[in-house]
Amino acid sequence: MPSLSLSPLRSRWAALGVLSATMLMTILDGSIVTVAAPAIQDDLGFSPAGLSWIMNAYLIPLGGLLLLAGRLGDLVGRRTLFLAGNAVFTAASVLAGAATTSGLLIAARFLQGVGSALASAVVLGILVTLFADPRERTKAIGVFSFTGAAGASIGQVLGGVLTDALSWHWIFLINLPIGLAVMLLALPALPRDRGAGLAAGADVAGAALVTSGLMLGIYTVVKVERYGWLSAHTLGLGALSLLLLAGFTVRQARAATPLMPLRILRSRNVSGAYAVQLLTLSAMFSFQVIVALYMQQVLGYSALGTGLAMLPAAVSIGAVSLLASARLSNRFGERFVLVAGLVLLIGAMAWLTTVPVDANYVTDLLPVFILISGGGLVLPSLTGLGMSSARPEDAGLASGLFNTVQQVGMALGVAVMTTLAASRVESLRADGRDTAAALTGGYHLAFTVSAGLLVAALAVSLLVLRRPAPVAAAAPVESVPTGV
Repeated sequence: MPSLSLSPLRSRWAALGVLSATMLMTILDGSIVTVAAPAIQDDLGFSPAGLSWIMNAYLIPLGGLLLLAGRLGDLVGRRTLFLAGNAVFTAASVLAGAATTSGLLIAARFLQGVGSALASAVVLGILVTLFADPRERTKAIGVFSFTGAAGASIGQVLGGVLTDALSWHWIFLINLPIGLAVMLLALPALPRDRGAGLAAGADVAGAALVTSGLMLGIYTVVKVERYGWLSAHTLGLGALSLLLLAGFTVRQARAATPLMPLRILRSRNVSGAYAVQLLTLSAMFSFQVIVALYMQQVLGYSALGTGLAMLPAAVSIGAVSLLASARLSNRFGERFVLVAGLVLLIGAMAWLTTVPVDANYVTDLLPVFILISGGGLVLPSLTGLGMSSARPEDAGLASGLFNTVQQVGMALGVAVMTTLAASRVESLRADGRDTAAALTGGYHLAFTVSAGLLVAALAVSLLVLRRPAPVAAAAPVESVPTGV
């Protein structure tokens, strides 16, 4: 195996930079199109209903393929899959930037989702293997979580700047130099690893069940706003998705080489962390969407102004992630830090349930963006707990599963909150409220439900999670173990 040109310590932190850059691109690409959507609609002639597929075509393969991609990383090598995913994502970004028809753009967005799934599914698996020492791992997770948390806010600002200064095409073309740089830096920075081989875990039937079940489930969720929760479309496809996932679970219990060994869920902390993550991400991602709608539709902010106004949220999350999260986790434990962060997030959502129609930014919104810094405590703690019991041979799978829960939570949260808000708005307008008051009332309901989800997450954290037993510091590793 060729030796790395960097020292072991510098090599690991260089690798973290590469992994974080990839996660930043994945999250950023999910939000950057929201600001540019009107320009894309005017240029390519999207219908109002068809416009949603700019986002959905990316989210469906991203959420549906993460679990399969994570297992493939364990089998064919995580470095190999990471590079392949980045190559697919970069090429698809160029195709999206050059799109001249709506169909071509949707196809390119789907390929972007495939590439993002392949690359992002293994990043946590690589990270936890590189940083074996608990204290170093906690610091690395803090940095990694910051890039993910800040990506959405950066995407909104960057999307507005590129669209106004150049054109919407550049929100995709900018990924070309970034993607090429990531791949060039990844070649020396990421350790070579050798997977166990497809024969060691090529559960084709399980892969078909889980991928189709997840894709169908995410598709059903993102279309709820159009069809409604109790429609035949939603209930029928939702039931079919659950049936496929149930079949996958049965398959994993009986297969000789399961795609997802069920032992990974036996840890109380791991399964509890996944539940908390699902609840928390549902609330946090919908918070970002609903707040942006409130600022534009009620307060009259421009798209770029909304992104800039939300920058304090990204800054506060980043500051806490980078400066406080690791220190507090090492001193008090991840469970304590998680609970503290959830309390701050509940305070932010509770504050939003009272914002008026004529809100003042400094007194009504800025305090929320400061309280939302709790996300800088929650996300790193959940990452550490969710990956805490992963064996080396299962690290890719655990990474894919963790990211799958994240994507499902984000899609589910947005679908639920926007549907509830829209229904409430219609009811209030029927009662004679003006548009601004009706919209504000609808958003109040969404924030109230989000606060309830966070309270449920807090309850799970207190009742299910336990402080892990002290782990002896392991010697730092320079490469992923071969032959896993």
